[in-house]
Amino acid sequence: MSFAPDYLITDPVHQGNSKLLSNEGVRVHRSRLSEDDVHQYIRGVCFKNGPPGTVGAETEWFVEDVAAPGAHVPVGRLRTVMEAAEPPPNGSNITYEPGGQLELSSAPFPGLAPLHEGLSADLAHVTEALAAAGLALNGHGVDPVRTPFFQADHPRYECMKGYFAQEFADAGMAMMCSTASVQVCVDIGADPADAAQRWRLAHALGPVLVAAFANSPLRAGHRTGMRSTRQAIWTDLDPCRTAVPVGDDPAEAWARYALDARVMIMRTPDGAWLADPGMTFREWLDKGEPGQEDLEYHLSTLFPPVRPRGWLELRMIDALPEPYWPVPVAVATALLDDPAAAAVAEAATEPVAGRWAEAARCGLADPPLA
Repeated sequence: MSFAPDYLITDPVHQGNSKLLSNEGVRVHRSRLSEDDVHQYIRGVCFKNGPPGTVGAETEWFVEDVAAPGAHVPVGRLRTVMEAAEPPPNGSNITYEPGGQLELSSAPFPGLAPLHEGLSADLAHVTEALAAAGLALNGHGVDPVRTPFFQADHPRYECMKGYFAQEFADAGMAMMCSTASVQVCVDIGADPADAAQRWRLAHALGPVLVAAFANSPLRAGHRTGMRSTRQAIWTDLDPCRTAVPVGDDPAEAWARYALDARVMIMRTPDGAWLADPGMTFREWLDKGEPGQEDLEYHLSTLFPPVRPRGWLELRMIDALPEPYWPVPVAVATALLDDPAAAAVAEAATEPVAGRWAEAARCGLADPPLA
């Protein structure tokens, strides 16, 4: 198991470690859901409780051609290089974002030290393979030089592009093709009360993590006026799928959020993919059509700063270069997993819990966040 990207978990047309395949010949089978089924699924799967003990990380990287740093590197070239190499020795999963960013997703590890050792070794393995082909990894929250260039060949991303083009074209293309992050994956919690506390703290920490690790002042060769341009791009996207869920009970809040979010992608029974069918998931349920597979896929198209997937996925941190990417992983994990640190962090972050915009604009130059 690894903390895999969305389509690896929910997409029946994806096979293998890094190949994005078409949907030819695939049929989607449905067993109809009720609204109660949605609540039950989210409480039992997205917020499945268990004793904390594992941690993982997903690191995203821009890839540059050392001989032509301003040129886009074709995804096909990356795949060829990585498929010719041995798999990462510690089980990390390699995938590619729509703009050619390389994502390395770790397996779950029983603590920070083994995670750091395992993911660092896998990253070194990938770096070495790319270097032999004249390619290098760069850690930035936003591509500082190149403009967005869409080069995905998977129907998920084609639909996503079409969905965002209607109202959020610039932010949508920038998010898909020009952003990269360090994502921290921690356990949900030992029981519902513990999960609720960890959920609250993860969100309260969010602006602090944005500010402390802001690493995207440039976009396409120009200063943006932001310390974290990546966070600003996410803020400009569709709020029904990027805003913070509201409510004291996290499972209930996430269920409402999912039900009220617009459906981005619908897969028809004959295997076709449709972008933006023009309804919320709740409205689709009222038609009596979606099944569990559709719910799982819909959840994979929601991108709040903290996303529950059977673990908590902290998504708000800009990508960082070697050797700095482990720092936010260690900070976030320690503050969530150590009870004494969590208590101090909860008190310290309460006054700044909603300062997402200030964190993006000012970073640690914002006095309350400093």
